[in-house]
Amino acid sequence: MAEFKSPKTEAEFEQNFAQIKPLMTPNQAYFESSRCLFCYDAPCVNACPTGIDIPLFIKQIHSKNTLGAAQTIYNSNVFGYACGKVCPTEVLCEGACVYNHQDVPPIEIGRLQTFATEKAISSNKKLFELAPANGKKVAVIGAGPAGISCACELRVAGFEVEIFEAKAKPSGLTVYGVAPYKITNEEALNEMEYLQNQFGFTIHYNKPIVDDKDIEALESGFDAIFLGIGLGSTSGLGIQGEDKEGVHGAVEMVEILRMNHHNFSMPKKVIVLGGGNTAMDAASESSRMGAEEVILAYRRGKDEMGAYEFEYDLAKGVGVKGLFNVAPLEIIGNGKVEGVRFVRTRVVNGKVENIEGSEFIETTDWVVKATGQSKQSHFLSLISGLKTDSKGCIVVDPVSFQTTNPKYFAAGDSVSGGQEVVNAVANGKKAARAISKI
Repeated sequence: MAEFKSPKTEAEFEQNFAQIKPLMTPNQAYFESSRCLFCYDAPCVNACPTGIDIPLFIKQIHSKNTLGAAQTIYNSNVFGYACGKVCPTEVLCEGACVYNHQDVPPIEIGRLQTFATEKAISSNKKLFELAPANGKKVAVIGAGPAGISCACELRVAGFEVEIFEAKAKPSGLTVYGVAPYKITNEEALNEMEYLQNQFGFTIHYNKPIVDDKDIEALESGFDAIFLGIGLGSTSGLGIQGEDKEGVHGAVEMVEILRMNHHNFSMPKKVIVLGGGNTAMDAASESSRMGAEEVILAYRRGKDEMGAYEFEYDLAKGVGVKGLFNVAPLEIIGNGKVEGVRFVRTRVVNGKVENIEGSEFIETTDWVVKATGQSKQSHFLSLISGLKTDSKGCIVVDPVSFQTTNPKYFAAGDSVSGGQEVVNAVANGKKAARAISKI
């Protein structure tokens, strides 16, 4: 079981959050690429939401045409470096590798992908030629994966693109919400700078769209508007004590950690509520930041968690403990968190039931809620004719990603309700291609 001391310096922070997919050396990439069977109708390609020609770029790496490999990757996925790092490759491309059927480790596709794209980024290699300006302008709201992907595709087609980003940095959750052991701030931002140099879109930082006047200005100044706004803050639990000091949303906690590194302090004991991938990240990060005890509490059984198995294994590997079939009833404490009152649960016909008389209190210094994110309903209400579904997600045409207000297109988590970075990239590109036909 791993034990981590609270990091006091940037070097200690980097040691605690060592990359789980470190960059390959040229020799490692050469030998790993030699293992590929270059399958016909390769299952790894079919498993990639952006459809990267994986056998081709691996063959290019093996023939030492690394920049050619980067071109192949970026042609399909402009977040090529980030996705090589943060994608759940274990269940996507690598999970589909034919070697899995032979008890042989799959090709490390993600690491090969970052190896190739890093060469393009570090050399600032020009890979794309932009079409002549077509006189049309598109506004993109949100500089996350969907928005950036849409912007890049539109620039290639000759559109002028301006991105309006509420935060101070680009790339959305890639820099604000992904665990630091998956990708560093520097890596995420280097790729964003590379893309901006490649495609020449404009980003207005710290520029949230907040009222009717902002919407009117965009509608009058642009030919189309793309919504890549993502999701909002962590959803509430609806239990007593959520307002106490020491109760944090997982997304908000991760953002503070990503921005502050070793200047972020962690208490001795943390309870993380939830069973998804965000809960696993929050629990693992709490342990890596020096918490002496981290408990992951989930209302169903271990096998019913929404998180990928490898994400739970990562959390267990750094000492996180699981507490299953429990539901929080109240967060207790005198102004500050002192514990959580739980009740034990069972699942009957797929539904969670509380077991009467089974209540107990688990003491803690912090509670981290990894219970999903709210939708940005207030912002969406500013746009006339824009429909959302029963879950608050934007309704779009499944092919064009055009909304019920024909001037607007949308993709990413605000449409899907929450998927991987690679899905947002793929759908942002599809929306751009539809916008190109206006």
